[in-house]
Amino acid sequence: MTQDIAQIILGASSCAFIVAGLFFFRFWKQTRDRFFLLFSLAMYAYGVSRGSLALMDPANEDRIWLHVLRLAATVLILIAIVEKNLGKRGPDEDEPRDGVTP
Repeated sequence: MTQDIAQIILGASSCAFIVAGLFFFRFWKQTRDRFFLLFSLAMYAYGVSRGSLALMDPANEDRIWLHVLRLAATVLILIAIVEKNLGKRGPDEDEPRDGVTP
């Protein structure tokens, strides 16, 4: 019984991650901002990881690839955040937005 509930929760969270990935992909298509693309890929990786975990035998200890997949997704999110915060400034971003120079 407990195993069935765990599989249901893992399946539901897998679906939620994939839906979140679809939203981020749609935002990427609209803006072409790499931040959304990386988040989309990370959400897909989390979804695949959760879905695979739901389908596997819990006694199976050969799940290192799931941890590697989750680590890769987390690294993608960190790369997206760092790139967004550091950002490459274009020539027009150096100028003040209101047109007034200090």
